[in-house]
Amino acid sequence: MKIRAYLSFLLLWSVHLAFSQKDIDSIPQLDLSRIALINQSDSYITFPTDIGNLDPLMFEANINPSFVIRKRKDSKLVALLKPQITIRMYNEESYPVRTPSYIPQISVYYLANKNKSLNYAVLFGKIAHHSNGQDGNFYKDDNTINLQTGNFATNFMEFGFIKTAYSNRIKALKTMKSSIEIHPKSWMIPELKGKYSALRWHNSFTSFKFPLTNSHSDRANFSLKAETTLMLDNYKDLETFDLDRFNASLTFYYHPKFLEDIGLFVQLYHGMDYYNIYFNHQISVIRFGIMTEILRF
Repeated sequence: MKIRAYLSFLLLWSVHLAFSQKDIDSIPQLDLSRIALINQSDSYITFPTDIGNLDPLMFEANINPSFVIRKRKDSKLVALLKPQITIRMYNEESYPVRTPSYIPQISVYYLANKNKSLNYAVLFGKIAHHSNGQDGNFYKDDNTINLQTGNFATNFMEFGFIKTAYSNRIKALKTMKSSIEIHPKSWMIPELKGKYSALRWHNSFTSFKFPLTNSHSDRANFSLKAETTLMLDNYKDLETFDLDRFNASLTFYYHPKFLEDIGLFVQLYHGMDYYNIYFNHQISVIRFGIMTEILRF
């Protein structure tokens, strides 16, 4: 009787260990460079089906490859060099591409804390340039902004932190980011001073949902990203709680099984137009397109 009870105990303990190991093995491996890539803007191309108050577009594209600088894969300090370019092709005669946004940048990420349950804490800093490659007068003769050839240029710094967590029960990776973006007055062209926000508070939440299988080739089938920006400084004589100080976006991404490296997305955006010299426009838009898959394990 004692032998039977002992064997039953050993069987139950073996099953417990097997399932515990399965849970451990099913947790995706995450390093600092992947955390850094998750929190970059995505590369995408939109379809000509935007709903909202943007001028009719053939597409908007964000080209944002990453060059990772690190000593080794498990380094606690990683740098990213990115030559980000955003372009819009307008649905007009000759389909013009006007004043692309050039945002070259270098970011540094430091892994401050790490444990096995993917509760990581990361500090980061960024230096970037934002311009439109034009050298014309900022204003036209009628004192309106010269959207065609007007010069737009600013440089900025961004500092913040990232927290990650993982739920093994629902196989979802979550990240939260908060940062402050600063445009020193001496770093922007004179025409932008007082008209373009030089102090911004960014917050974002991202969730990646993994398939409910224990496979080393698991990838995120779904992801959801919510982002907000609050303009903190005194510009354009806006009231403290004016809605024009607030930008918000919500992006839903789906990776179908029949596509290897790209997926489909839908995005809702409301706030200041981020397309360089078009910053004076307030836009509300729903758009659709294809996006590269950042997170792969």
